[in-house]
Amino acid sequence: MNIMHGTWEAQPAARWEDGFLSGNGRHGALVFGDPNDERVVVTQHTLVRPNGGESARPPRLADLLPQLQDRLLAGDPDAAETFTDGRDLQWVQPFHPAFQVRLRRAPGDPPHRYRRGVDFPTGVVEETCDGWRSRVFVSRADDVVVQQVTADDLHIALDHRLPNAPTRLAVGDGAVLTADGALLTLRVRYPGGDTAYTGLTHVVVTGGVTTLTPPGVRITGAESVLLLTRVLRHTGELDTTPHARALRDLLPADADPYTTLLSRHTALHRTAYERVTLDLGADPAERALPGSALLTRPDSPALLERLFAAGRYHLLSASGLNPPRLTGLWTGDWDTAWSGAFTNDANLNLQTASAATAALPEVTAALADLIARQQDDWAENARTVLGCRGVVAPAHTDGASGLSYHFNREYPLHLWTAGADWLLKPLVDHDETRGERDPRTAGLLAQVALFYEDFLSRTDQDGRVVVVPSYSPENRPAGFGWGAINAAMDLSAARHALTTAAAYHPGTPEADRWRALAERLPPHRVNADGALAEWAWPGLDDSYDHRHLSHLYGVWPLDEITPYDTPDLAAAAHRALELRGAENDSAHGHLHHALVAARLRDGERVAHALGQVLNGDFFHASLMSAHYPHRDVYNADAAHTLPALVVETLVQSTPDRLVLLPALPAAWPAGRLTGLRTRFAAELDLTWSPQEVTAVIRPTRTRRVELRTSSGATPLDLVAGEDHVLTLGAW
Repeated sequence: MNIMHGTWEAQPAARWEDGFLSGNGRHGALVFGDPNDERVVVTQHTLVRPNGGESARPPRLADLLPQLQDRLLAGDPDAAETFTDGRDLQWVQPFHPAFQVRLRRAPGDPPHRYRRGVDFPTGVVEETCDGWRSRVFVSRADDVVVQQVTADDLHIALDHRLPNAPTRLAVGDGAVLTADGALLTLRVRYPGGDTAYTGLTHVVVTGGVTTLTPPGVRITGAESVLLLTRVLRHTGELDTTPHARALRDLLPADADPYTTLLSRHTALHRTAYERVTLDLGADPAERALPGSALLTRPDSPALLERLFAAGRYHLLSASGLNPPRLTGLWTGDWDTAWSGAFTNDANLNLQTASAATAALPEVTAALADLIARQQDDWAENARTVLGCRGVVAPAHTDGASGLSYHFNREYPLHLWTAGADWLLKPLVDHDETRGERDPRTAGLLAQVALFYEDFLSRTDQDGRVVVVPSYSPENRPAGFGWGAINAAMDLSAARHALTTAAAYHPGTPEADRWRALAERLPPHRVNADGALAEWAWPGLDDSYDHRHLSHLYGVWPLDEITPYDTPDLAAAAHRALELRGAENDSAHGHLHHALVAARLRDGERVAHALGQVLNGDFFHASLMSAHYPHRDVYNADAAHTLPALVVETLVQSTPDRLVLLPALPAAWPAGRLTGLRTRFAAELDLTWSPQEVTAVIRPTRTRRVELRTSSGATPLDLVAGEDHVLTLGAW
């Protein structure tokens, strides 16, 4: 294992949160325990537990919208409180683990010469100790959890009984001997219906003796044991015969099965992982430390190198069928916080923020597929809640439904209309890095623009259209209700969606209409504190102590407000950032703050916000993160967002601009970042030191861009297929 591209520990993981992770974007494996009782928790993106959300629909409120708009425009602070059908808060279906593959040996001495590690380029989690060796990975090529074990006496069983498993589950398990080993099955049916899932593990035994020991098998004297595991979610009964045969068919007839399966997997996984690398010139002795020891050195460049690598590894491993959930693709507990959902009003976009620039199109593709599957639901949200054509994204989804039904008085998430633009922004960024426009993205942008054509029906005294009702996740104006008018995020999202949709449909009458409507949106407001106001409506005062920074959407991820093009608004945005509190110290709040600071060229503020996370005990030994300090609530926000922040401090780009070292923290005086993608369709390698900065640019399109450095702006002419080497003096 390359010590820069993996992590290890010298002690077993007693807690599932410290277990090392592997995944292919559909199945996940979480490995913990010890050689006498190893546990591989198997997860799968489709596993969500029915809780009423499976049949929930958006509220039918369209007929009440004109009255709500009248009351809000008249100054009624509580108008939105009654814009509901009276339902209680309904959470989306909770994500949960499938089961643990439990491998037990006869009780013996405590482990000696123990080591466990995960290799990021291959995704292999390995555990060694005396005569025991276990290797686990989840194949991106074959969609199967693969485990190879060397042990002289082994009992294997599938067990759904993980923390907080519901007591009313209907569970059936079984084991049968086969010509090459055994087949284990576990069927779990949720209460009150016929929705279920089934796990199958094909056990291939080389040598030794296999005997049935219900609910599993015992293997003695084997040279090695190979386990292939899949999970299937289904309704009603499932004939497992073809699925068991499919597992057997993965095995080559004339080659080592583990090596063959790993080779097919790494051809996809390693290629993706190794596209981008970060080297901060860390001390080799620190690079060699276990992850848990490195986490005690928050100022170490070696820690940042490893967290950057781990963040890309975990993000790739969690993305395939879906992008990452709040927990990525993993959990060892049936009671996942916030349902383990895709939380769209901040967390999902923060987690996937590095996908385009840090060269993980697999992540963007997963997000695009999730959106495409839910497009009809988005249309129903627009039609049913607000009486409009087009689409409105929900604030929460379980992956199965894109309907907007999760809301209450304090969180009126059904009023949030900026979500579709927010979720489509990474797809637009991806198109820019390729220099091509995806027709699916073009179609969705047109649907968002249609929504705004219908929704922006009210005007102010100056003839500007008004966003009403308007919601700034998850905050409200001081002394006002939760639903308001002209939230800064809504203004930025509407402007961006309309102008981007027009750009994707050049020369059409619709494009002309959309640009004209965007020009009628009101400008942002600067409040009495000199800060960009969260609501651009008179009388709506800011509530500063909040974890979300929705009002600075125009700064990041959009390019609406920049120090170069809109310096006055950028100064107001910076003042808003200075005044913003951290509220409950959530990791996503600190890193969102840092991302905005990077766009505003404030390296000191970036370093401080990042330091809050690195010094706050947010990371488990697995290098997966927590939502709150002191490793409270397993959550992927910090782990997956950190690579995006590192990139933003070093390189920023638009289709017409390249910014080098915009917010470099003083703690990173030298380093190398390779393989980045820019939004003007070029790859970029960056090397920097106090003496010199070198950027190697490999464009795929011929164009002129503006180069921004600490010395100012200069034009840069790029020719497709020709490397362009920039060498700058002392920084």
